[in-house]
Amino acid sequence: MDKADLVELLSTDGLRLLDSLPAYDAAGDALASVARLRAAGHSPRLVATVLTQSRLRARATAKFGEFASRMLFTEAGLEQATRLPIAALHARRFRDAGLRRIVDLGSGLGGDAMAMAALDLDVRAVESDEVTAVLASYNLAPFTNATVQHGRAEDVDLSGVDGVYLDPARRTGGHGQTTRLIDPDAYSPSLDFAFGHARKRPTGIKLGPGLDRDLIPAEAEAQWVSVDGQLVEMGLWFGAVARPDVRRAALVLANGAAAELVGAADSEDADVRPLGEYLFEPDGAVIRARLIGDLARRTGAGMVSDGIAWLTADEPLATPFARGFRVRETLPFDESKLRRLLRDRGIGTLEIKKRGIDIDPATLRRRLALKGSAGATLIATRVAGRHTAILADRVG
Repeated sequence: MDKADLVELLSTDGLRLLDSLPAYDAAGDALASVARLRAAGHSPRLVATVLTQSRLRARATAKFGEFASRMLFTEAGLEQATRLPIAALHARRFRDAGLRRIVDLGSGLGGDAMAMAALDLDVRAVESDEVTAVLASYNLAPFTNATVQHGRAEDVDLSGVDGVYLDPARRTGGHGQTTRLIDPDAYSPSLDFAFGHARKRPTGIKLGPGLDRDLIPAEAEAQWVSVDGQLVEMGLWFGAVARPDVRRAALVLANGAAAELVGAADSEDADVRPLGEYLFEPDGAVIRARLIGDLARRTGAGMVSDGIAWLTADEPLATPFARGFRVRETLPFDESKLRRLLRDRGIGTLEIKKRGIDIDPATLRRRLALKGSAGATLIATRVAGRHTAILADRVG
């Protein structure tokens, strides 16, 4: 979205037209929609802009629920926006620490600032991209305790501020399709800048879940968050917004419920035990937080091999922190023997999971020449150090 698109969209006619559109239908006839709006006298630019917003609002429902229907977005801004339930947890940390005046540096479209304002915190959202800052102002307009500042995070005066929240841009600039940045020094603002604030005042920093763990400061609480099995972020918390004696945390949100596993440090792996009737794949947040050993000890499970993130037990485990599989058959990982086994079992649909074995699941699936109506899960991993193929079924 460029400035001309923005001007058209924020006009009285633009907003009225956007709100008058029917619910977005991905299977609908886009050309017919364009033709209908053009025939009604709307400019090509406005038609394209409002139809894009309609599509983005539909996508944004997964992150913002019913609030998405009154918000404005860019492709890139929506990609990095925090899901509203997670933003509420971020905001609660500041509120529970007794902090009232918060600056959100790199606020994007204002998702986290919305959650802070909803908890009666005074929040100033700072965004360096002009178009995104204007959209954040629109999204935050219902909150009298929220303001938006267009500017660089590095130039913001933080006098009188109680706490700082940073969501550094981790993708290349622009409003459409962007590329993920690998080097933390290329983030905007940089990771060093964010850590500098963390040394001075209570600070929260939202980062990608795959950040090099060696970059995590020793004094930070690092919390990995997954939503419905998808690992979505890693937050670093400092000072009053960090929890005492917690340095590693795995927060799992699924089906409207939340569960968390915490530790004072990376946990030691549990003992390796013989493969049982059930296998359990720890949630990605648990794996990244390196709390697999704690999970195993909590549930009475063991590990299938040293350094492999699979747990095993003889009974099913009722835990939100892992997904379960019931073992059907095992054999040494040999592609020709595996092909015969799957053919004999009539398995034509195969989910492939691999850990500790260097294979490409898509290539393997093609070479297995699957035929049949049955389905199963193939787990290619190491068991007691040996490359093993495990045929299993999901449970729960």
